[in-house]
Amino acid sequence: MPNDAEILLALFDAALKAALPDGQFDGRLPLRPKGRTIVLGAGKASARMAAAFEEAWTRAGGICEGLVVTRYGHAVPTRSVEIVEAAHPVPDEAGLKAAGRILTLAREAGPDDLVVCLMSGGASALLSLPAEGVTLADKQDLNRALLKSGAPIGEMNLVRKSLSAIKGGRLAAAIGKAKLVTYLISDVPGDDPGSIGSGPTIPERVDPDVALEILRKYGIDVPDHVLRTIRSNAVTEPVAGGAVHMLSTPKMALDAAATKARELGLTPLILGDALEGEAREVGRVMAGIARSALLHGEPAKAPCVLLSGGETTVTVRGQGRGGRNAEFLLALVLSLKGERRISAIACDTDGIDGSEDNAGAWFDASLFENARAKGIDLAAHLDRNDAYTAFAQLDRLVVTGPTLTNVNDFRCILIRP
Repeated sequence: MPNDAEILLALFDAALKAALPDGQFDGRLPLRPKGRTIVLGAGKASARMAAAFEEAWTRAGGICEGLVVTRYGHAVPTRSVEIVEAAHPVPDEAGLKAAGRILTLAREAGPDDLVVCLMSGGASALLSLPAEGVTLADKQDLNRALLKSGAPIGEMNLVRKSLSAIKGGRLAAAIGKAKLVTYLISDVPGDDPGSIGSGPTIPERVDPDVALEILRKYGIDVPDHVLRTIRSNAVTEPVAGGAVHMLSTPKMALDAAATKARELGLTPLILGDALEGEAREVGRVMAGIARSALLHGEPAKAPCVLLSGGETTVTVRGQGRGGRNAEFLLALVLSLKGERRISAIACDTDGIDGSEDNAGAWFDASLFENARAKGIDLAAHLDRNDAYTAFAQLDRLVVTGPTLTNVNDFRCILIRP
């Protein structure tokens, strides 16, 4: 059997391949319109989605045009759909301009046209178009505060919608009478279409009181003019939306990893694709489950892997270099106290754990002893949110570069008999 590192990385690779949009449009294409086919999109996977759609659409005899915005470093070659890059997770001027152009293209669509929207995780920050009364700087400040607050992604996106001129179904409203089809790659717990990229084409009501309560809950103070905009930017009667297709989800990625595990002679157990909570607390809970499997054969008997997805959060208290997956993994290591028959990997499927250059990290039985030999105080690193540095010093980072997809976190705990 392969060693622990080889197994963990093979399962992560299987999950990534299942989450790519390549070939996912086959059998899901709309009818060709009398007029234009306009492709609009945003997100970390949107450029790869645009290339995959172009290929499928061309094979079907169609032509298309349009504009997609993705994160810096995530562009891929396309034939006719323009790809632009912008900042994530804090929006910048490039994202603002791209969002304005996308809204203009949507408004130009006529009743004989087809608008294809390609959305994936990251679209909320990349497609930043402030509502009247707030500036890009206002949204940048609020995004930074939300990212440090420990708020789950669903609550962050509710606040973002309340200050947006394009999210929360507002892009669908701009499209008007043109036919609308939306394709999604889910990075949110539960795969709610309205939460993916803050749902630019998913009609919904936007309640200002909900956004204001979230700000109060996390103690986030905003200027009076921002509060006024939140109150005035409500959506009480959302327009009708078009068809929605889910191309990839966290569950699909976990299922692919489970299939690979069986090929390697391991029993897979998927604990859930929508786990949330403080990263270090989830790590401690997972350590208890792993110990139970090792000692009692429950909830799975070794050799086995415990798989999970979702999106944990980190409440930033220290000044270290972190990432929620690295923080989860460091808490898991500390809780296991060097147990030699358990190893694990935790990575973000977009290739970026937080704002660092790694997808995540991994550990095996030797890590605890290696840290002690090098004088690395793992508990101190966790206290200051500095998990990245700890795993870097121990040569346990997972660095993939942009994966061009995003189905959120992938966690795998390997338990040997």
